[in-house]
Amino acid sequence: MKKVVKFGGSSLADAAQFRKVGDIIRADASRVYVVPSAPGKRFSGDTKVTDLLYRCYDLAKGGKDFSAPFEEIQGRYREIIEGLGLSFSLGEEFRTIEKSLKEDPDRDYTASRGEYLNGRVMAAYLGFDFIDPAEAIFFNEEGHLNEYKTGKVLGKMLEEHDHAVIPGFYGCGKDGRVKTFSRGGSDITGSIVAGACHAGVYENWTDVSGFLVADPRIIRDPVAITTITYKELRELSYMGAGVLHEDAIFPVRKEGIPINIRNTNAPEDPGTWIVESTAQKSGYTITGIAGKKDFCAVLISKDQMNSEIGFGRKVLQAFEENGISFEHMPSGIDTMTIVVHESEFIDKEQRVVSAIHRLAEPDSIEIEADLALIAVVGRGMKSQRGTAGRIFAALAHAHVNVRMIDQGSSELNIIIGVENRDFETAIRAIYAIFVETKL
Repeated sequence: MKKVVKFGGSSLADAAQFRKVGDIIRADASRVYVVPSAPGKRFSGDTKVTDLLYRCYDLAKGGKDFSAPFEEIQGRYREIIEGLGLSFSLGEEFRTIEKSLKEDPDRDYTASRGEYLNGRVMAAYLGFDFIDPAEAIFFNEEGHLNEYKTGKVLGKMLEEHDHAVIPGFYGCGKDGRVKTFSRGGSDITGSIVAGACHAGVYENWTDVSGFLVADPRIIRDPVAITTITYKELRELSYMGAGVLHEDAIFPVRKEGIPINIRNTNAPEDPGTWIVESTAQKSGYTITGIAGKKDFCAVLISKDQMNSEIGFGRKVLQAFEENGISFEHMPSGIDTMTIVVHESEFIDKEQRVVSAIHRLAEPDSIEIEADLALIAVVGRGMKSQRGTAGRIFAALAHAHVNVRMIDQGSSELNIIIGVENRDFETAIRAIYAIFVETKL
């Protein structure tokens, strides 16, 4: 069985962390393809290498001197190389990057060099081959992953290398220049590599021992999730659960490859398994709780709305015309609510209101701000009666007013809208009723 292992920036922040990673890889002969991120923070207040690279680009683009952050980046890699005792130099690579910044600064190319350089160091440290994603991972004209070409080219490359390091975060754009994924995109690269080589497992190593049922910044010592399905993860990631980039699910999901989230600093911990489906029962009715603040709810009212064909399309067209995507759309017989991100909506609200009046001719429109959304997710909710009732009872007991509820047809999640100020209180109340009391 082949395993693809991806290591995050905190796992590769310095030479000591590199040695931990080396020990993990050497401990299992099936860990044959490695996807590294750029060096992360070594301590609180430190700066990630990728952020230093962005600083170099901004200065170079403005015609300013970027030598200070550039030297800081070189120093970070020198410390790692010397700390590992390698007779290896990145001098030529740094000269190439410096020349690019002076002559033709490119944001994506510059940002990608953190992963590229770390990949070079990792390959030298492990004695593995190096595969440049700029020659193996491809984007189309719209800037999306070209799955067919990537699978074909990368798959062939991997067949020719028994062991290889493939840096995360970037590939080749349609114009032939380096193009990056969004921040956290190394997770996606790892998933792409796992799919291309038909791996048995994709291990994603980070600084936490898997997913937790709730945010530890809100809940003290929340319990860990041992097994979660792709669908559950997608819901939780979308609503703010951070550990894994949400788009990293798709390449492995198509191949049925499980993901194992592990902790570089506690490699003995089993972590969280992310799978397509499972017969294993969770210890609780719910799998996880996640949420975000700062939404707006636009309430549209019109008598006999339900009998007017095309009314919903007309309302949504008003948001589309203004480049605003909607998050949820609960509705009644004569009412329809569109929930949107406040940051996207606030500067365009009156244009949207005017467009709704023009297109749909409603009786009234009301806007409510400072709304937080909380997703309660769990495959066990489908077979458990009274889940919604227990949620509302817990929130009522905590004196939290529910402003909105939306449940998907899959019965996999329930979305609750509360006031921003009640966000943390609501999550604590829901966690208490389902986890601490195991109801």
